Amino acid sequence: MQQRAVLWFLFAVVLVDMIGFGIVMPVLPQLIMHLGDMPVDSAAVWAGWLAAGYAAMQFVFAPIIGSLSDRFGRRPVLLACLAGFGIDYLVQGLAPSLGWLVAGRVVAGLTGASYSAAYAYIADVTPPEKRAASFGLMGMAFGFGFIIGPALGGLLGEIGPRVPFLAAAGLALVNVLFGFFVLKESLPPEKRRPFSLARANAFSALRALGNQSRAVIWTIGAIGVWQLAHIVYPSIWSYFAIEAYGWSAWQIGLSLAAVGVGSALVQGVLLGRVVARIGEVGAVLVGLTAVVLATAAFAFARSDVVVYAAILFNGLQGLIYPSLNALNSRAVDKPAADAGGTESSQGELQGATQAVGSVAQIVGPPLYAFVFAKFSGPNAIAHFPAMPLVLSATIAVLAVSLFLAGIRRVHR
Repeated sequence: MQQRAVLWFLFAVVLVDMIGFGIVMPVLPQLIMHLGDMPVDSAAVWAGWLAAGYAAMQFVFAPIIGSLSDRFGRRPVLLACLAGFGIDYLVQGLAPSLGWLVAGRVVAGLTGASYSAAYAYIADVTPPEKRAASFGLMGMAFGFGFIIGPALGGLLGEIGPRVPFLAAAGLALVNVLFGFFVLKESLPPEKRRPFSLARANAFSALRALGNQSRAVIWTIGAIGVWQLAHIVYPSIWSYFAIEAYGWSAWQIGLSLAAVGVGSALVQGVLLGRVVARIGEVGAVLVGLTAVVLATAAFAFARSDVVVYAAILFNGLQGLIYPSLNALNSRAVDKPAADAGGTESSQGELQGATQAVGSVAQIVGPPLYAFVFAKFSGPNAIAHFPAMPLVLSATIAVLAVSLFLAGIRRVHR
């Protein structure tokens, strides 16, 4: 019973974090435009840098928070991160100026780096044969959070652009109280290790790339490029929808919730069946086709029905990342004929993959915001606000090209 309560608390940690991330997406454009007294194209540039700062803080602090939990235990680190998360969103909701909002979003990246401690807690309390199911529960929390957060943010945003920030703060602080009474420490003192700053950084994970086969380097590269393509939606969709469709915060939130529904359906229902029938390569190609066709619909359709149909159809891109990751994992599990082909390298491999993904999340938002600003607003080169989506689809094609080049090496 205690383990079940703990897992549900950790589910709530991830869920609240994703709701807190998603709940502000529909209203962030209006708040930036209000605080900075700027048009939507300039606000998108600011939002791009905010997102990059958020990702950079997670890139730096996720390994540090994980190592701190190894030193001081999981419970105090998780509760401290949640408390900081709640206070930080309260500050953002009450921000009197754009500078305060920038500071708040940067600190949110630090407090939101609690995943490393949460996943370490799961490993502490779950037998190895059941960890996959427990980690799957966390994945489900990601999906639900991205469905609930934007929809709730769009609804609350109709009251005012600050209200979703205050709601996110309240959710986090309630979660702290829940955890204070439910969460027990999972790491006994005899299993703790000294904190080492030299070991607590993402670059140590990236160094593992040099020890992998050429196939792994190709597939990790493909995953990184794909994540760079995928980050366009949380980076620019709200601004694109305002400029291209004239949507309100509620409409934007509803559309983002539809993105979450499409993703959940594909990854929860279709993924296993599709891969079993046509394999990882076929699944990736289906996903890429969906990206290209949906991008065309977003760029040229003006009917809400067509846009929503494209959003749901675009959920098929959810076939891409798991298939890429499966191939990547299999590459290091091959027999000793391939360099580094042992199961013990899986942890290093996943750490390196996540580090590459963080770099993509740092680079992507400013890139797409810059492109959006160049093709939107009164000073646009040409009015085509869908250009970031077209760029993203092009990058997705490049990612799949790297994938296809790597798979030939995996099967040699």
